[in-house]
Amino acid sequence: MRKHTTAVALTAASALALSACGTAEPGDTGGDGGDGGGETITIGIKYDQPGLGLQKGADYVGFDVDVAKYVADKLGYGEDQIEFVEAISANRETMLQNGDVDMIFATYSITDERKEVVEFAGPYFVAGQDLLVAADDDSITGPEDLEGKNLCSVTGSTSAERIKDEYAEGVELVERPGYSECVSALASGAVDAVTTDDIILAGLAAAQEDPTAFKVVGNPFSEENYGVGLPQGSTEQCEEINAAITEMIDDGTWEELVATHTDGTGYTANEELNPPEPAACA
Repeated sequence: MRKHTTAVALTAASALALSACGTAEPGDTGGDGGDGGGETITIGIKYDQPGLGLQKGADYVGFDVDVAKYVADKLGYGEDQIEFVEAISANRETMLQNGDVDMIFATYSITDERKEVVEFAGPYFVAGQDLLVAADDDSITGPEDLEGKNLCSVTGSTSAERIKDEYAEGVELVERPGYSECVSALASGAVDAVTTDDIILAGLAAAQEDPTAFKVVGNPFSEENYGVGLPQGSTEQCEEINAAITEMIDDGTWEELVATHTDGTGYTANEELNPPEPAACA
């Protein structure tokens, strides 16, 4: 974690006073979001995913953002001690390895390959690849129904190719630079469906002027365990984060956050996989 210079400078001056009342450990606030002993925590998030991690002026909103705030609070950090930075998917491992961030909440799927270079707490959500279609379209209930139809995904994504390879050889793939452009294509009728993780699709739908205009099909065909990315060797911190995630689920906050950030879309998380139980730390 990072300390403000002013906090360090004040340490010597306040040593005598602290010795009289007992020195608090940095971040020891009982989970109430106190001053965290002058420390800050740097958290990587997405800046361009409605419903999950989205920059709006000087603010950051979304499910991942709120989960990060909840966990940080349980670790003893108030919101004014959190520094959010953009974690582009291709840069996440490098950011953790270089110490650019303390942790990452950015639809970061836990995989064996990634665990070779970073550590994960969680998962805090289990997503699945799904489809977004017009609300009145009952002809598409799964990837097999995309034969001969137009499917949009983001340039460089493998999710649309997976459908073509495994479910509908005759699907016509349409690429756009971002998912917002895919949703615009869906609204105009240029494509029949958009594909990526289900909660991302729900967030995109919720961000529309009319969140009922689209629907997530609700037939996921993959399993993506969203974890908290940490530098290797962060086992103790991993256990603290897992405890916070478990508390978030038990006290009802997790369910409330999912509902808040998918409001109006009719989306429900896969009940067979959610809410998840965090895996043991390495």
